[in-house]
Amino acid sequence: MDKRTLLHFSNDVVDTFSRYIQAKDSDCEAGGLILGSVHGQNMLIKEVTEPTINDKRFRCLFERMPFGHEAMALAKWTTSKGVTRYLGEWHTHPEDDPSPSTLDRAEWKSLAEKRIDKRPLLVVIVGRKSLYVELVQSNGKGSVLVPIS
Repeated sequence: MDKRTLLHFSNDVVDTFSRYIQAKDSDCEAGGLILGSVHGQNMLIKEVTEPTINDKRFRCLFERMPFGHEAMALAKWTTSKGVTRYLGEWHTHPEDDPSPSTLDRAEWKSLAEKRIDKRPLLVVIVGRKSLYVELVQSNGKGSVLVPIS
């Protein structure tokens, strides 16, 4: 039995990630919610929310404010009759190959504990050259996902 979890990022999602890569020293972190559909253990990442004017963005910190992001997620969930749902969170790091900070891990654990559907939280960190992708369980333990070719 194949126990892999397969993710597919839509072209729109990849384009959004690309727009927020912190290529210059003056670029601030960005982030938002990950929305998509679940197919058994697999996920189709259809879209992500983008930073709002209310979010706090600094070189090495992104704090997502609820207004805007959650309204978009709820609207997508409602119009899709529950098919498109909240899967997790994404943000950028000013690193080529990003890795989570202690603050990231604490936030992810807190968000994973609050999941009503008890599914693991999908987290993505967008670096300058690669993505860091992990599924975080409610106990804070995660499984790092790697690309397949």
